[in-house]
Amino acid sequence: MPVVGYLGSETPERFATRLSAFRQGLSATGFDEGRNVAIEYRWGDGQIDRFPALAADLVGRKVSVIATPGSGVAALAAKAATTTVPIVFETGLDPVAVGLVRTLNRPEGNITGITSLNVAVTPKGLELLHELVPKAKSIAVLVNPANPVNTDINMKSLEAPARARGLQLHVLEASTERDFDSAFAKLVQLQAGALVISADIIFNSRAQQLAALTLKHAVPAVHTVREFAVSGGLVSYGGDIKETHRQAGIYTGP
Repeated sequence: MPVVGYLGSETPERFATRLSAFRQGLSATGFDEGRNVAIEYRWGDGQIDRFPALAADLVGRKVSVIATPGSGVAALAAKAATTTVPIVFETGLDPVAVGLVRTLNRPEGNITGITSLNVAVTPKGLELLHELVPKAKSIAVLVNPANPVNTDINMKSLEAPARARGLQLHVLEASTERDFDSAFAKLVQLQAGALVISADIIFNSRAQQLAALTLKHAVPAVHTVREFAVSGGLVSYGGDIKETHRQAGIYTGP
């Protein structure tokens, strides 16, 4: 029986919906867990520094393929761990810009996958937020300092559109959900008129909690995942994460 190595960035509970979508995609290619394919799970619990060891563990398990849905950083860890085991990623990053693949149409090597490009559309989220709250000239951006790849790309992408609109950007940092309260306390202290929540696995998996905090502090905010707006946040703009996870399952199957 073939074995899929699943490197999850978070916990099974936080990835329940995404995992279900991944299994649906896998099933669409004729593979059902427990019937004709096994899945070895490794969970990062949101701790990026654990990814290299978890990826190496899956390689040592001699899995047939490694799937890294939900994190470009996990995919990079898997790529560093093996040049022979096939890898399927699902990420919001530009896979060419971060070095996962050489080109989109010819990824080459042992890695391929799906991208929602949610990091790339973060500037559009800023534009929408400015249209909705035109009087806000001071905008806070929530980033994860433990994920410098995402943070650097997000902040650089926001500089030009912010400058063009005369907006001042303030950086708020949170590496775990324990940091959320202090980040929002700083937001209040800065008197920022609005908030951009950058695309990051920590923030994507806690969209409901972040929506509740924006309501509590009465701050208009934009996020890349739909669950944020559904849970009461002002607006979301980004790709369909469930669909990209389903597609990752389809890529993994063959």
